[in-house]
Amino acid sequence: MKKKIRNWSQYNRALVQRAKWQNIDKHGGRGRLNHYSDLATETCLTLKAVFHLPLRALEGFVNSLLTMMDTSLQSPGYSCLCKRSKTLDVQYRKSSGKGFIDIVVDSTGLKVYGNGEWHARKHRATKRRTWRKLHLAIDATSHDIVGAELSMVNVSDGEALADLIRPLRRNSDRVTGDGAYDTRSCYEEVAAKGAIMRVPPRENAQYWEEGHPRNNAIFMMHQIGLTQWKMNSGYHLRSFAETAMYRFKQLMGDKLKSRQFNSQHTETMIKAKAINKMTGLGMPKYQQQS
Repeated sequence: MKKKIRNWSQYNRALVQRAKWQNIDKHGGRGRLNHYSDLATETCLTLKAVFHLPLRALEGFVNSLLTMMDTSLQSPGYSCLCKRSKTLDVQYRKSSGKGFIDIVVDSTGLKVYGNGEWHARKHRATKRRTWRKLHLAIDATSHDIVGAELSMVNVSDGEALADLIRPLRRNSDRVTGDGAYDTRSCYEEVAAKGAIMRVPPRENAQYWEEGHPRNNAIFMMHQIGLTQWKMNSGYHLRSFAETAMYRFKQLMGDKLKSRQFNSQHTETMIKAKAINKMTGLGMPKYQQQS
């Protein structure tokens, strides 16, 4: 015997309410349930990153927007946002497309806290001056951030390459980086993805075992010089990574406001997601002038 829902209209409204701003989020762990969903938390933290707001000002800013929208919703408190930022999982990558992509990788430093540049230059760097290292993998065609990782300053570029390209579901044609990625582990990671490594050999580089792809770059560098090798191999495509770093710092700033590393990681991933949304809206197209 089939059972019919007697209160369908009320139940239908309840289903709609599940996706509203104030949503009970079952985290599966100990403690009380989260009153705000991950989407609400991520939305607030995105506004914080884009408009460079502290947490307390962010709470007031979101409440003012909700008031103008004439809704009965309320912003999460600043302490709630601070706690939730430590465990928030941010999906910054866009949906996977088709075909092969060219990836360019690079890294830069982000300041955490400490005195300004003028004070550091005058009185030298202090112990409170702390940095984090941002590693990015950029799609050379769409300029999207396809890989992002935050690490301590003592982590080298080569060590972070695996975390950038392993999670990628799309096929890669080439991976381009500077001389910091000229290591055996980097070549092995790129080969595992079925891609070609495009990295300039270091000064006085020696040949590796016979048949290694790095030997071709060393041979061509000895024959035509490093500058000509960069032109012939298309290495200058790596400038897109430097442009992406500049775009990141211009739009999102070169500082991390969070103090704990987990929150700093979430803050960085939210900024990467915001950058991808901005580049998806449109990018400039340049034309050579005669």
